[in-house]
Amino acid sequence: MTEKKVRGARAGDDAERPALPATSWAVLGLLSFGEELSGYDLKKWSDRSLRFFYWSPSFSQIYGELKRLEKVGYVSSRMVAQETGNRDKRVYVITDEGMAAVRRWAREAPVEPPVLKHGVMLRLWLGHLLEADQMREVLGRHREYAETMRRRAEADAAGARAEAAWAYPSLALKWSERYYASERDLADAMLADLDEMAAAEAADGAGDEGPKRP
Repeated sequence: MTEKKVRGARAGDDAERPALPATSWAVLGLLSFGEELSGYDLKKWSDRSLRFFYWSPSFSQIYGELKRLEKVGYVSSRMVAQETGNRDKRVYVITDEGMAAVRRWAREAPVEPPVLKHGVMLRLWLGHLLEADQMREVLGRHREYAETMRRRAEADAAGARAEAAWAYPSLALKWSERYYASERDLADAMLADLDEMAAAEAADGAGDEGPKRP
């Protein structure tokens, strides 16, 4: 096949490939580990992994994406009876076509820079509208949050290491642990910067109140 025909074939593949949002690929990726999972299972798995470095979709978003993925043939579903006597539940499994699609997406998707929306830094940027103690409280709460997330990522990474199939997710969780540790340390550094700023302002104020030369 000539290079021109190869390019044409690739263009045809792209034209036939459905355009899916990132959340679809995240849900399909959860199924790519080979388990047959319900929407509840997928939510639980995403809370234990995706939320640390991407985000954890809501139940309604997960079920919406599953319907989308089933419509394009990337997943299939069936109803199974519950042993507890509750109503039957629907479980989903990735199809061969879905596995090929998510593998292609993981290999070929463009590397996009992360979009940072740091609400705490936006508050700090508007620090002239806050009292100093309020800004310290904001940073202190953010520090607590970061440390809590670091501990959770550490615990989930330890659990993921027990599963051979989760080798790469455990690396992503290890990255998450380091990320939240850095957020915690940055909060400490910003609190120290606030103390330094307050000391400098106090020194300037004391100088203004001193005796002035004629």
